[in-house]
Amino acid sequence: MAHPTRTRQGSLTDLIRRRRLPDPPPAFRRVLPVFVVTMALFVVLSASQAGFLTADNIKNLLAAASVLFVVSIGMTFVVLTAGADLSVAAVGAFTGIFFAKLVSVGMPGWPAVALTLVAGMVIGATVNGLLVGRLGLSFFVVTLASMTAITGVVNVWSGTLSFTVNSPVTLDLGVNSYAGLPAPIWIMIGALALGLYLQRYTFFGRDVFAVGGNLTAARLAGIRTTQTYVAVYAVSGFCATLGGLITIGRVGVAAPNVDPNLPLEAIAAVLLGGTALSGGVGGVEGTAIGVLFIGILQNGLSVAGVPSFWQQIVTGVILVLAVLGDRLTVRSLFSRRHGSHGDMAPVVLVGDSIENGGDI
Repeated sequence: MAHPTRTRQGSLTDLIRRRRLPDPPPAFRRVLPVFVVTMALFVVLSASQAGFLTADNIKNLLAAASVLFVVSIGMTFVVLTAGADLSVAAVGAFTGIFFAKLVSVGMPGWPAVALTLVAGMVIGATVNGLLVGRLGLSFFVVTLASMTAITGVVNVWSGTLSFTVNSPVTLDLGVNSYAGLPAPIWIMIGALALGLYLQRYTFFGRDVFAVGGNLTAARLAGIRTTQTYVAVYAVSGFCATLGGLITIGRVGVAAPNVDPNLPLEAIAAVLLGGTALSGGVGGVEGTAIGVLFIGILQNGLSVAGVPSFWQQIVTGVILVLAVLGDRLTVRSLFSRRHGSHGDMAPVVLVGDSIENGGDI
C-alpha cells in the first residue's frame, strides 16, 4: 500500500491532521472467527444463564471491561509496531497515586485528571518510547524493566498504602450515568473513536503500520521511526493512565497494587482482534471485538459461579490460542502468496502486501 507523499518535517500538527489517506490493512478475515465465536457465546449464555441477558448485567459487563478496553486500545498501536507494553498496569498504578496526591493538596478534579493523563503520556514516551526507538533496545526488556522499576517507585512513594480519593470527578469517571449509560462505557466509546481516527486519518497511523511492517523500508521512505515509537508508547501510557482513573472512579481508592494480569489480557485481546504479533496488520476495531469476547466470557463464568482462578486459566489458554492463531494465519497467507508449504521464511506485512523478507 503506497504511503502519501510527505511534505512535512514531522511536526505534531501534521501527525494528527486529518488527511485523505487509504484505509489500513484490513483485518476482517483475521477477526471474523472470533466475532462469530463471540456472538455464539453471547447467545449460549443468554439462553443458559437467567441473569445474563438483563440490562443491568450488560451495563455491568461493559463497565467492568472498560479498563481492559481502554488499555487494549493503546496496546494495539504498540503491537502494530511489532512490540508490546508490559508496564501498563504499573503506569496505571503510579499515575493513580499521582492523581490522589494532586487531589489531596487541593487541585480541582478535572485539572488533576488532565495533568495525570499528561504524566502518563510522558512516562510512556520517555521511559519506554525513547529506549525502544532511540537506543533500539528490546521492547520486552525495556517494558519489563520499567514495569519492575515503576512498581518499586509506587510502593516506596505510597508506603504500600491505598489512598481514598474524595473528589466529585471520580464519580464522573466511574459511577455517574449519562443518557442511561455509565461513564466508563462512554469513555470506551470515546477511546474507540479516537483510536480509529488516529489509525485511519493521520500520518501517525500510516507510520505505525509502516514501522510494524518493515522498519528498514519505513526509514528509507523518510518516516521518523524514533518519533513513531515514542508516540505509540505515549499513547499506551495515556490509555493505561485513563484505565487507572476509571478504576479509581469505580472504587474511590488509588491503590499501589499492580494487576499482573492486565498486560497479558490486553495483549490477548489485541491478538484475538486480528492484530499480528509481528506487526503491520490489524487495528483497534478488531481489538474491540477481542475485549468483548474476553468480557463476555469472564462475565458469563462469573454469572455461572465459576471461581476466579478458573477464569485466569481460561484467559491464559485464550492467549496461547491467540498466538497460535496468529502464527497459523501468517503461515497461511505466506503459503497462498508463494505456493510453498515448507518452513516459513521471514514475512513482512506492509499495507496490503506480503513480502518475503528484505526491504521493499
